[in-house]
Amino acid sequence: MEISKTYNPQEAEQKWYNHWLQHKFFKSVPDQREAYTIVIPPPNVTGVLHMGHMLNNTIQDVLIRRARMQGKNACWVPGTDHASIATEAKVVKLLADQGIKKSDLTREEFLKHAFDWKDKYGGIILKQLEKLGASCDWDRTRFTMENDLSEAVIDVFIDLYNKGNIYRGVRMVNWDPQGLTAVSDEEVIHKETNARLVYVKYRIEGTEEFITVATTRPETIMGDTAVCVNPADERYLHLNGKKVIVPIVNRPVDLIFDDYVDAAFGTGALKVTPAHDINDFNLGQKHRLQTIDVLTNDGKISEAAGAYVGMDRFACRKQIIKDLEEQGLIEKIEEIKNKVGYSERTDAVIEPKLSMQWFLKMQNVSKPALDAVLNGEVKLIPDKFINTYKHWMENVHDWCISRQLWWGQRIPAWYDKQGNTVVCKTKDEAIKLLKEKNASLNPDEITQDDDVLDTWFSSWLWPLTVFDPKIVQNGWEKANADLKYYYPTNDLVTAPEILFFWVARMLIAGYEYTGKKPFTNVYLTGIVRDKQGRKMSKQLGNSPDPLDLIAKYGADGVRVGMLLCSPAGNDLMFDESYCEQGRNFWNKVWNAFRLIKGFEVGNVPQPEASKTAITWFENKLSEQLEIINDHYSKYRMSDALMATYKLVWDDFCAWYLEIIKPEFVDGKAMPIDQTTYDATVDFMESLLKIMHPWMPFITEELWHLVKERTDKDCIIVASWPEIKAIDARQLAEFEVSKEIVAMVRNVRQQKQLSPKEKLSVIEKSDAQRSYFDMAIIKLANLSSFSYSTTKPEGAFGFTIKTTEFFIPLANNINAEEEKVRLTKELEYNQGFLKSVQSKLANEKFVTNAKPELVELERKKMSDAELKIKALQEQLSTL
Repeated sequence: MEISKTYNPQEAEQKWYNHWLQHKFFKSVPDQREAYTIVIPPPNVTGVLHMGHMLNNTIQDVLIRRARMQGKNACWVPGTDHASIATEAKVVKLLADQGIKKSDLTREEFLKHAFDWKDKYGGIILKQLEKLGASCDWDRTRFTMENDLSEAVIDVFIDLYNKGNIYRGVRMVNWDPQGLTAVSDEEVIHKETNARLVYVKYRIEGTEEFITVATTRPETIMGDTAVCVNPADERYLHLNGKKVIVPIVNRPVDLIFDDYVDAAFGTGALKVTPAHDINDFNLGQKHRLQTIDVLTNDGKISEAAGAYVGMDRFACRKQIIKDLEEQGLIEKIEEIKNKVGYSERTDAVIEPKLSMQWFLKMQNVSKPALDAVLNGEVKLIPDKFINTYKHWMENVHDWCISRQLWWGQRIPAWYDKQGNTVVCKTKDEAIKLLKEKNASLNPDEITQDDDVLDTWFSSWLWPLTVFDPKIVQNGWEKANADLKYYYPTNDLVTAPEILFFWVARMLIAGYEYTGKKPFTNVYLTGIVRDKQGRKMSKQLGNSPDPLDLIAKYGADGVRVGMLLCSPAGNDLMFDESYCEQGRNFWNKVWNAFRLIKGFEVGNVPQPEASKTAITWFENKLSEQLEIINDHYSKYRMSDALMATYKLVWDDFCAWYLEIIKPEFVDGKAMPIDQTTYDATVDFMESLLKIMHPWMPFITEELWHLVKERTDKDCIIVASWPEIKAIDARQLAEFEVSKEIVAMVRNVRQQKQLSPKEKLSVIEKSDAQRSYFDMAIIKLANLSSFSYSTTKPEGAFGFTIKTTEFFIPLANNINAEEEKVRLTKELEYNQGFLKSVQSKLANEKFVTNAKPELVELERKKMSDAELKIKALQEQLSTL
């Protein structure tokens, strides 16, 4: 069979992905096998593939492909999230470009535009995941605003409301003036910014005396309804009972005293603006202060402010400083660094704002989710995140679940003109319930709440509703066959930044509605950063397009490159050279295969070196497979990949193939024996299986080039290799053989001897032969490998462990150079011996250390003494 000189990734990727789809290798239905399930963290329907998606989904695909090869019923459920804020912003902008304002449309008209946009653009990211090789069960693709998934969200709201866990009230929220909605604490990104700390003088009413307060937000001065000082602050005790005049609006307000104020901080006086700061709000509640909201929803100064009405908040900040300076009311201004909250979605500066919202009482529902992680029922990987999770869950705040948007699940709350509220699914139900409260109800005056639910209020049900949207209505006992089979899922792969947004809330929902965990293991990836440590983003322009990388290095190259140095929980400092390394890896595999298929099989005896190489690699394969399996079991994905990489590149290509490769005679390769060839092909098949989760495309291509196969005999469903008995002694012996070969090659380089010049090696021993002698002879290009109890004259000596070896070099030995080399080696070993002896002389170590550790140190001492003796003998002969 003619094999192309180079592998064509684009051709293979398209061919095999279509083949896998055609034969439904990704499809999963419940059967008698053990289920292995992953639900994808649903990317935003607005999203396109970025480097974080690449990392996350590659890890998921590796886990799914390996589970499939282990004979499990592997089910990877894909889908997208409706992303309320992001999607509504996209649609509003699209309409604005067409000259249409959202305010000019009815809710139904806007939602039609939104669904049209979703249908056109919403599937882009899932199609891009196909390019990566994602083996999702695409027939199970879900969207968080599908009718049945949306109905489940409404069911949960009604259920939790009826249980007394959801309430409506005016609370201080994080307000996004650009998105025009409340956002949760977790959706606020705090950034360090340059700010001006303005020291403003407030006049004491009826006097010429002033009290100074410092603020970074002078635009909120018009909302001040008190100035507060500490009751123990002697500077202000004489002002008890006085009022102060709020600048600009000249409103007299009380000077109040409260322990909340730190007398040692700043001026010791605090302006109290209950409508625009959570701590001020709490003070206002305690002291029954008036609340004046000076900002409109879109971040402009409101009518209630009484000044600067209609001005943008930041323009007002500049203007009010200028006006206060003109009035002589500014004592000083300091340039400072300040942490400011920004909306994660729109990047607008967040305003603390009093607003009527819906909330979920988190304390009431969160305990099972906390206990599950603390008792190990659900494992966070790495476990360094457990304390962070514990702190958050023990100090959890009520969750603001309402959003002032149209795109999303509309809150099922209904109101009449008398202020009565009922929660139910339909208007007919609402009429019936409201009539019980208001006999004279006019059905035409009933209104439904305009707000929608937070996107996370739908995605927290994801592991449940992708299988059974009726779970909330029916309960676990009546759950459908899919949910009973696939739930709890096995592994969740996600980012630490949504550990509380999503992971904790899924745990809460899982225990609330099934009494069971939604998943067993949570693998938390790191953040993909550039070489300078900066998070990759469009704004910085430091993020390559993943599809461009795939086109350049092949999907397999990018997958390997992403995971070569990406341990769980640690950030990945991405460099394109990693993808180049991944490409080099698949190229190495391709060339190794071409070499094997290029062998001419003949009726020749099996060389001794080949026989020993086969036995060694059988052991090595099992040894490394055991290590790789262990890495997988501990979710050390990068370690599993690196072990795979070294097994193929070093052990198979650099050692095994070099031993069994037929000799060239008169420029022509000699034939290889059938036994060695068959064993080599078997090894290649095993290695392809081990590589397949990381490099699915090239392994499938080679699987079908190795031998004739049917359409369904694919590596994607081949069995994962099994571990056989391991001869550890033989493996250790080959490691010594490798060191001998390396030393001989090193001597050739040092002495500038031709690789073609045959040398001989003598082992100082009374042995007759060793198992790997013929392999050493071939790899080191020796004329002989022999044994002697005496040191030959004029030979280069070296020691491996406690055994001496010699290479007779006749006139190539420089006695003085040898003395210098051996003396350095002797001094090193004497220093090493001294450190070991010192440790063994420490009674505390000998008494408290594990016996095996003490024995290991004694073995080190014995080996060092033997090595020193051998080196001294070699020096004495010079």
